[in-house]
Amino acid sequence: MADVLSSLRSVMASYTPPLDALIVPSEDYHQSEYVSARDKRREFVSGFTGSAGLALITMNDARLWTDGRYFLQATQQLSKQWILMRIGEDPPVDTWMADNLQADAAIGVDPWCVSVDTAQRWERAFAKKQQKLVQTTTNLVDEVWKSRPPAEINPVAVHPIEFTGRSVGEKLKSLREKLKHEKAHGIIIATLDEVAWLYNIRGTDVSYCPVVHAFAIVTTNSAFIYVDKRKVSNEVSSYLEDNGIEVRDYTAVSSDVHLLASNQLDLGKATDADILKDIKIDGEVAEDINCSANIDLIWVDPGSCCYALYSKLNSGKVLLQQSPLALAKAIKNPVELDGLKKAHIRDGAAVVQYLVWLDKQMQEIYGASGYFLEVETSNKKNNLESKKLTEVSVSDKLESFRASKEHFRGLSFPTISSVGPNAAIMHYAPQVETCADLNPDNIYLFDSGAQYLDGTTDITRTVHFGQPSAHEKACYTAVLKGHIALDNARFPNGTNGHALDILARVPLWKDGLDYRHGTGHGIGSYLNVHEGPHLISFRPQARNVPLQASMTVTDEPGYYEDGSFGIRLENVLIVKEADTKFNFGDKGYLSFEHITWAPYQRKMIDLSLLMPDEVDWLNTYHSRCKDILAPFMSESEMAWLTKATEPIGV
Repeated sequence: MADVLSSLRSVMASYTPPLDALIVPSEDYHQSEYVSARDKRREFVSGFTGSAGLALITMNDARLWTDGRYFLQATQQLSKQWILMRIGEDPPVDTWMADNLQADAAIGVDPWCVSVDTAQRWERAFAKKQQKLVQTTTNLVDEVWKSRPPAEINPVAVHPIEFTGRSVGEKLKSLREKLKHEKAHGIIIATLDEVAWLYNIRGTDVSYCPVVHAFAIVTTNSAFIYVDKRKVSNEVSSYLEDNGIEVRDYTAVSSDVHLLASNQLDLGKATDADILKDIKIDGEVAEDINCSANIDLIWVDPGSCCYALYSKLNSGKVLLQQSPLALAKAIKNPVELDGLKKAHIRDGAAVVQYLVWLDKQMQEIYGASGYFLEVETSNKKNNLESKKLTEVSVSDKLESFRASKEHFRGLSFPTISSVGPNAAIMHYAPQVETCADLNPDNIYLFDSGAQYLDGTTDITRTVHFGQPSAHEKACYTAVLKGHIALDNARFPNGTNGHALDILARVPLWKDGLDYRHGTGHGIGSYLNVHEGPHLISFRPQARNVPLQASMTVTDEPGYYEDGSFGIRLENVLIVKEADTKFNFGDKGYLSFEHITWAPYQRKMIDLSLLMPDEVDWLNTYHSRCKDILAPFMSESEMAWLTKATEPIGV
């Protein structure tokens, strides 16, 4: 690591102008959360493997900013050359740079790896001391990363209408209506899942995310995709052409954005009038309201479009606004909702089959009391050296259960399979060489999900195969109470996730407990496991997007004691219209429908802490869980599930 920093500082010193600092973000050219191996530049320079973080390298020190999910992990992974900066506790990176770097400092960043929003915020902060954000012409990390993985050529696949529910033509028409409404003649689409969703394509360019490295530009007259043409088969090329999409080289997006800015990208294409006759705005035909003469803006999402492309535009002609595709993608159509429900049922069956297998293994190998009994472990440890279970080996087994299910295409994120103290690391990633063995006397937390052609899944359960302590049970029950409270929520239209977040925390707050991550995120339809623009978060500055019917969102409160254990429970919910007795303000009300199916462990629950309505919720959930998963169970698995879902009383 010291050699990497030394090499980078040498490159920084020789750059014109010489750089006083270099920012290395986590993101790729598309501002992705999960990136391909060759785009993990921040991980390469710092050694920190979490999905969120930003590295800053100066001539004197190196600092890494990350959020509460990763404080413990970063502490363990960063070498002595690095200083951990805790987001929410330490000064933000732009404030720190403005306050600690000298006046006139030159601060470099690859403009392809930073969003418009972020770059402009930094520039405002730097202006106080005449510091300058320098857009480097190359990525300086790539210059010292001699073993950088090569680009992979993975084929683009068409995602059929039986899973998407809407054709490309329908989506393009809707998008163009929004362009006209905002008086924009084109939009630059940089987010990988938006490109995939709009054009009904999928790929394998990023692990766990079925996306293609591609940009898109859509105008009132044309549609383009910018992708390595070696990934596009003749069949896919014909499909794109049939849908009016022109395939361009990935690198051509830069020059085409310049053409778009000068209104030359559409030369030779259909006229605005040809397109406008098929588009309605507020119920009127667009060409009839003579709006084409005033359509001259280019729509750019400041949170997802890179600064490099934005810099090629005339800022006075740019509409900086969230992409209309973000919300359109988040509101699932009936086909997508049906697919998500079916995918979660198959996924729930895999999780239960895994628990049945794991329960048996823990008893046979470790002498554990098991999933149901609450007695001390016998510690027989039969053939432990040859049969021992590790965090990695059991997560591989979970994947094998999922792989047997229809439409399985892989995991949706690296499985968090964590024992005891490791479960306190919120986004723990077990490695074969260093992972822990399972221990019947410790809590076991697994957060996992899969990609199926008809939906993406994400589920967390926390279990104990020995005798949980009273404290562990109290903490588990507090998490469960918050989990149930959010699931039961009813709220008026226009409510955002920040307003609901407190529901999941109140049971923990009563005992002075809390957790450092958000409570819920959207989830894709065979797309990214983390999907916006909505979320449920304690952060007031979080995206202020109201929840709407047919959105998906997770319900995942937790509690973590460093060095001891972690607890998290997670289901996926669908937002639906609520049938309320009254309708104050004629707003209409919403509620949730859970679509995740796997039991909660009875012996981890302190029943004395549950209210009667919470017991009713649990019994109803378990009854449905048993009935819904029954068709997938063998006789022995069904016997286990029946016992796991027996009604409880207080």
